[in-house]
Parts: sequence; C-alpha cells; structure tokens
Amino acid sequence: MLLADTNTTNTTTGKELYGYQKDALHEIFKRFETAPADYHLLYQLPTGGGKTVIFSEIVRRYLQTFKKKVLVLTHRIELSKQTSRMLGEFGVTNKIINSTAKLDDQHDFECFVAMVETLKNRLNDDKLDISDIGLVIVDEAHYNSFTKIFKFFNNSFILGVTATPLSSNIKLPMYENYQELFVGESIQDLIDSGYLAKANMYSYNVGLTSLEVGANGDYTVKSSEDLYTNSDMLSKLVSAYEETAKGKKTLIFNNGIHTSIQVFHAFKKAGYPIAHLDNTNTKKERELILRWFHKTPNAIITSVSILTTGFDEPSIEAIILNRATKSLTLYYQMIGRGSRIFGNKSTFDVIDLGNNFYRFGPWGADLDWQKMFRAPDYYLNAILSDEEIESTFRYELPADVKKEFAKSEDTYFDMKKVYIDTIRAGESSKRVLEKSIEHHAKMCIENSEDVFDALILSKKLGEEIDDRINRYAKCISKSTHNFVTWLKDDYRKKLHTYLRTNFDRDFEKIHGYPPED
Repeated sequence: MLLADTNTTNTTTGKELYGYQKDALHEIFKRFETAPADYHLLYQLPTGGGKTVIFSEIVRRYLQTFKKKVLVLTHRIELSKQTSRMLGEFGVTNKIINSTAKLDDQHDFECFVAMVETLKNRLNDDKLDISDIGLVIVDEAHYNSFTKIFKFFNNSFILGVTATPLSSNIKLPMYENYQELFVGESIQDLIDSGYLAKANMYSYNVGLTSLEVGANGDYTVKSSEDLYTNSDMLSKLVSAYEETAKGKKTLIFNNGIHTSIQVFHAFKKAGYPIAHLDNTNTKKERELILRWFHKTPNAIITSVSILTTGFDEPSIEAIILNRATKSLTLYYQMIGRGSRIFGNKSTFDVIDLGNNFYRFGPWGADLDWQKMFRAPDYYLNAILSDEEIESTFRYELPADVKKEFAKSEDTYFDMKKVYIDTIRAGESSKRVLEKSIEHHAKMCIENSEDVFDALILSKKLGEEIDDRINRYAKCISKSTHNFVTWLKDDYRKKLHTYLRTNFDRDFEKIHGYPPED
C-alpha cells in the first residue's frame, strides 16, 4: 500500500515466478557474483513478460544476499508508483524519491525508487546518500535520459531492463553504456508457452509520402496530424475497425492530440462507445476513463502516447496503430498493450494504418537482438523507406466500396505500367491521366443507370484517385505537396466533366443499348 505522506511501501504479499523468470533470475545473479562491481548488464524481455516482477524479486534477493542498498530508476511518475507497489508485494520496504519527498529518514530504507530528473537534482544538491548503493536497476533502459546519472554510480552494478535494446537516440547506442546484453525469452516462446496472446495482424496500405521526419528521427506530429485528420483517413480508420474489431475492446494510438480528438468524434458519430485520453487529462479524469474502459466490454479509447508504457489492461482485444512510426521500440510497446492473457483470450487483433508492419515485420518476429545491440546502424539502415514500401502496394478498393462496383470485372489500373507504355509510344505524360480517367469513368458507368448515379459513384473513388495521383507524381518525378494537391482536385473535376459529357455514348457502348430517359 502506497503511503502518500511518507512515500513508502511495505507489504509482504509476494508472487510466484514462472519457470523462465526463475531462469533469468539465476543468470542475472551469476553476473552479480562473477562480474566486477561496476558492471553494466542489459536484460531484454518482451512487453508482458513480467520484467517488473523479475526485478522486484532481484531486489529482494540482492538485499538479502549482498547487504547493500538498491536504487530503481523509472522515466514516469506512474511507473515509479507501480514499481514501488510491486516491490512492496515482494516485502521490500522502499521510498519514492520525488520532488516533495523528505530525505531525513533515508537511512531507514534499503531501496529507493526515483525518476531520473528528480534524482539528478537531489544528487546535484548532495541531498541523497548513495555511498552504499550496490545495485541500480534502470526500467525502460532504452530511454537515454538515464545515462546522465551513471557518472554518480561508478561503484555500482547497473542492470538495465527493456523490451527492445535499441536506443531512443541513434547517436547514443546502448553498447556505449552497457557491456553485455542478456536476451530473455522470445515473444514466440512466450506465446507457445501460453504466457502471451498471439497477434493477428491486419495491414491497410497508407500513402505516407506527405509525412516529414523530425530531429528525433520519427515522423513529426504536424505532418501526421495533417494526414490522419483528413476525411479519407478517418473513414478508412472507422471502416477498418468495423471490418476487424467491431464490438471488441479496442485501444487506438495516434500521433497528435488533434488527431485523437477527431478520431473520437468520428467514432462517436458512428455510434460507438469511445473516450479520448491524453496527457492533459487530470488524474481523476484518467482514472474515470480507465475504470469505464475496464468494465465496458466494447469500449474504445483513442489516445496519444500516454498508454504506451505503464498501462496494463489484459482485457484489450484489439490494437489500432492509427499512426506511422520509425521507432521499433514504440511499435512493440503499442502492440504489446494487447498481448496479455485474459480469461479465454489467446489472440488479439492489430490493425496497422501506418505501414508499420512492412517497416518492421510482424510483431514477435525472430529478431537478432544481439546484432541489433552491437550494430544498431546495420539494423536501422536496413529498414525500408516509405517510398520503397509503397512501391510494392497494389491498391485494393475497400470492401464496402468494391460492392458498389460489383459489375466491373477490371478495377485495377497499373499506373506505372501505363505510364511506361504511354511514354514509349511517344505520347504525352498527360495522356496517362486521361487513360486513368477513362478507366474510372467506365467503372462508374458500368454500375449506373444514369449520369447522376455515375457522379455519385465517382465520389466513392476518392481514396483510389489519391493513390493513382501519388503514383503518377512519382513517375514524372514531380511531387511537391501543392502540385500533387492540385492534380488530385483537377482529376476529380475532369472525371465529373467526362461523365456528364460522355455518359450516354459510353453507356450504349458498354451495354449495347442507350440509357433510359
């Protein structure tokens, strides 16, 4: 039980460790006994594998065996509180060092839990006695913010734990701060043993060439907001949910608060139970939303980053990645939120709307963590670019739109092939768009009784029109945002003009008889 007035935890419930957790414990204690006192060991275990349970038992046994104090570092206050409670369940009396904690009783404790910035300030002020700390445990060790305090612990064994031993800052690889990586059970092993649920992956092709990469190496919030708040993307999101996850408890991840709010309104308008959560919500609001989510079977939460770590709701049945990321760690963290076993749940669904599946491979793939740890650049350089990913896509009409064009046998238009054939024939590149418009018009006319029906159908082709224009822009090597936007608008106008002008003629050519008046 967390005591707010003293920031201490002291309970003795205890937990039984699984076989693989006991094996990890044994291996780590071998390092304690044989490695130098200032050794830095990194331990990798998948999200859902129980790393907090493992290092809580490590703390308990270390205190008994080595008679030195332990410090546990986290990067968020929620994680500090959760860690403190877990340590308490293992009978470890501990003190949370936050900005308000009084340290006059610090000598009464053998274990401390702290956020890195708070600890750094206390150490700089010389307010905390660290002379007898023999072990420092770093949770979510891939965050580089921790390394700034390592200099204070030259005589301590540092144990970092992470699901993905790839640094959050590519300029500061993890091998520079840890001498060895110890790899735990794989995701597939944990699935096969019944400790984790299996992910059923559903990927929807998304054009990401408008996204921009920021200084941190990931897609900017601004460019993500521009893409994921447009009506086509919101419609694709709702349709993907309805096709795969309808009625399931679902968690949606976005890259931007505005996107999440727009997602909230889109699902609310469609009649689905949904709540929005971001870091501006008060503690009380967050607790109410998460309590509602826990007890509502078909609940949906749309969120921004806040639930990627330190959030455990085993009843989640579907994860939607309504964003793209270049971070393998974030990819695994987001999907991992659905991987907990719960009741009869042995699988969960993952809907990918950011081409992340193509970028990183399936969740739980057999990754060489040792190679990634030793040569992170080799791995990062091998990741496909968005252009390379999208070049392999073949656009497919969504199921609900495809039904509207049931009478059309040929709905696929290979823009690249048509472009090459057209140029080789000595024709202008503009002729490529004319051929595409004629193909779209044919599809509309084949499935219409009059020109008004055809015009209505043409509006359902918006997403495919955008895809064709994006491919065309790549063919002509001219893809400024303003130019591509103008092309998309111009294409739609010309398609409507074509239908109004040529409907009767093309209808009779297709059907063998003129349309009824």
